[in-house]
Amino acid sequence: MREELLSPDETPDDLVDEPGLRPRSLEEFVGQAELKGHLAVMLGAARRRREAADHLLFAGPPGLGKTTLAHIVAAEMGTTIQVTSGPALERAGDLASILTRIEDGDVLFIDEIHRLPRAVEEVLYPAMEDFRIDVVLGKGPAARSIPLDLARFTLVGATTRTGLITGPLRDRFGLVARLEYYDADDLRRIVGRAARILGVDITDDGAAEIARRARGTPRIANRLLRQVRDFAEIERDGHIDAEVAAAGLAFFGVDERGLDKASRAVLDAVCRRFGGGPVGLSTLAIAVSEPTETVEDVYEPYLIQQGLLMRTPRGRVATPAAFAHLGLAAPGPAPAQDGLFDPPAP
Repeated sequence: MREELLSPDETPDDLVDEPGLRPRSLEEFVGQAELKGHLAVMLGAARRRREAADHLLFAGPPGLGKTTLAHIVAAEMGTTIQVTSGPALERAGDLASILTRIEDGDVLFIDEIHRLPRAVEEVLYPAMEDFRIDVVLGKGPAARSIPLDLARFTLVGATTRTGLITGPLRDRFGLVARLEYYDADDLRRIVGRAARILGVDITDDGAAEIARRARGTPRIANRLLRQVRDFAEIERDGHIDAEVAAAGLAFFGVDERGLDKASRAVLDAVCRRFGGGPVGLSTLAIAVSEPTETVEDVYEPYLIQQGLLMRTPRGRVATPAAFAHLGLAAPGPAPAQDGLFDPPAP
């Protein structure tokens, strides 16, 4: 299977992985059982009809396997995948040049598809529905539009911000699926599979310890496994059990609840600097020297999932569990103040 990378500067995050760890088929893919079932039916029906599969949109937080599933779709259909991203397609001509090179049945994967410019998105509409684009020749009053037929292809889009995708674009996908965070057992299986591929000597307890702190994300689980592997090779005898895994994770700053240094910094800022909140997103991002998108999309979801942080109309608020996790005393309720027109106390 050939893969075309259209812009080295816009490589999707999910492609940054150690060779061999990415599953190559739906059978190898661990987790997301409902989505796997939907894809098995849709891709099997398309193969039987010898047609291109319907367009697919995968949504969810980073690291859950959206790019991996796009590659699996191409592999299951026995076709070529071409990879690009929304920010890389700056002009309509950029997309047109890609679409005219696509062959029948190919998969076009667009990562961060919600960041497509509006002009590019307008070109994508007829390409998805009618498999044609309109090429404009000339300028001004003499300009004329020529329809150009395209090969039938499958568009696979990935997004971390479903709400930013326009309705007309979202409605043109045959399947819109949201990937959920993985449970500890699925992550343990993912860690075990990666360990076999990497030749890491690890016990089930060691894999479970890594999975427990992986924040429900396979990409994080694989990263933690590589870190613990390095720790075990240098500081121990290379064998990883639960004790070695815990020691290695602690060495790299991953605590019992899977929070790394950056996540704890967000929590610490809310609890210490702002007294538990509420604090606005922009203020919080400045306090931890991170972009607002990173705080909102990368750190907050897991903190909220763990019951450590809340989003309120007034801003982010730390829960009592957050103070307990940091070893701090939770602030008591604010003292009641006399009303402006209350009579003075006798």
